[in-house]
Amino acid sequence: MKGGDMISAGQTTPPAGQGTGLTPNIASLLCYICTPITGIIFLLIEKDNRDVKFHAWQSLAFGAGYVVLLIALQIVAAIMGAIASVLGIIVGFFVPILMLAAFILWIVCMVKAYQGERWRIPVIGDFAAKKAGLE
Repeated sequence: MKGGDMISAGQTTPPAGQGTGLTPNIASLLCYICTPITGIIFLLIEKDNRDVKFHAWQSLAFGAGYVVLLIALQIVAAIMGAIASVLGIIVGFFVPILMLAAFILWIVCMVKAYQGERWRIPVIGDFAAKKAGLE
């Protein structure tokens, strides 16, 4: 809590306007911890802070997009493998590359959120900004 914020005896919730009761940079970081699940949780909890809402939406879209892309790539690899095993192996090499890229992007998002930046993932960030009411 900040210096002037006080909770009176018996009051169990933080003062109005603090939604999660966390500082915005910590709440924004936590949106990414278990993406997209934590993104959904923070969307339900946070009502006021647009930064946290932005990161929650971006986390949700990033996590959902990653899962969809990973499943699609594995399906394509299986189909190509049924046609010719070499094609399936070639497409299958993209799965760990996608996983590594997503891991790096996930770390960058968490660091930028902790620093208080609204760093946007291309396309996903624009969607998140619109949903958070920033545009």
